[in-house]
Amino acid sequence: MFFLYNVLLVLASQLVKVLALFSPKIKLFVDGRKSVFETLTDKINPEDKTIWFHAASLGEFEQGLPVMEKIKQEFPNHKIVVTFFSPSGYEVRKNNTIADATVYLPLDTKSNAKQFLKLVHPDLVFFIKYEYWPNYLNELKKANIKTYLISGIFRENQAFFKWYGGFYRNALNTFDYFFVQNEGSKKLLQSLGYQNVKISGDTRFDRVVSILERDNSLDFIEQFKGSTITIVIGSSWPKDEALLVNFINQTNEKVKFIIAPHNIKSEQIQELKNSITKKTVLFSEKENQNLADFQIFIIDTIGILTKIYSYADMAYVGGGFGHPGVHNILEPATFGIPIVVGPNYSHFAEATALVNMEGCVSISTQNDLNDAFHNLIANEDIRHEKGHICETFVQMNKGATAVILKHICNK
Repeated sequence: MFFLYNVLLVLASQLVKVLALFSPKIKLFVDGRKSVFETLTDKINPEDKTIWFHAASLGEFEQGLPVMEKIKQEFPNHKIVVTFFSPSGYEVRKNNTIADATVYLPLDTKSNAKQFLKLVHPDLVFFIKYEYWPNYLNELKKANIKTYLISGIFRENQAFFKWYGGFYRNALNTFDYFFVQNEGSKKLLQSLGYQNVKISGDTRFDRVVSILERDNSLDFIEQFKGSTITIVIGSSWPKDEALLVNFINQTNEKVKFIIAPHNIKSEQIQELKNSITKKTVLFSEKENQNLADFQIFIIDTIGILTKIYSYADMAYVGGGFGHPGVHNILEPATFGIPIVVGPNYSHFAEATALVNMEGCVSISTQNDLNDAFHNLIANEDIRHEKGHICETFVQMNKGATAVILKHICNK
């Protein structure tokens, strides 16, 4: 099986080069890996001590960030190396300040794994949530390098727990310790004979709680909002926007909307703006404008949505009409505001919990959306009650980073 895996990997590496000719995202995937070893040679010296974190994409990086920050404090003489698999993570966080070197993870061939580990020579390795690359993990095991999974989550439908999953189960043998999010994940690992498992919870809660400690002020949002009830729409997709725009155009409520679409390509932003009949301004057009005069503010940039949530009276989080489902609801939840999402949220434990607790409202139709928004706009007490549920949920689930660090540092 391992031989077949390596053969398929070589074939896949050639295929993506062809696909890169037709896809800008795959081109980033391919081109970004060309200079990885050169970058590592430049930034990591043979005598350096290092710690390596691997994140599949942006969400996993944010999830692992609290642990990275604490590890950096505990091991100040170590350099931090961060790798990404996906362009959507690397391109957004390639200039982060936590890591001494941030690169794409080279494809999981034996030669790449050996060369990568020779250059990085880490003392500790953390894989965030998932991604189990057999050649890298095998080389880490051979070198006796401590390797941990943090914020791990396992489900019965994964290959590890199927009759044909022997190859995948072998990858798990290489981890020194598993820090998992919930009891179900722990029991699944124990069913395979693993006892080196601890329920730490999800480090994303620590990440979003830390947001409250920073300066979240944005002068232009304050000018736009004033004292008007404001709904922040985060990470929206066209299916979300079809319902949202209908509500925006038809409502007579005294309310303002801030829309931060998932995709900020200019043609899609313009299409969204043109579909709205009320006075609308783009972030890229805000200079020399009296923002208080506008009812709709479209954010055609990235990196400020979290701060914008701090101004929301309620939030709609997009993605719930697609797969795998809704985007990050913890960021608005930490600010103690009610949240509305689409119907596809069951893949995410925090969304399921908050819907069940009624801090979050799930909608499926235009009428559902209209009712949810009208109810929250008209009833301040309901807004505060649902917001309190969200805030309390986040605060009650923080602490995963401390559990991990206590084990790693034997404190």
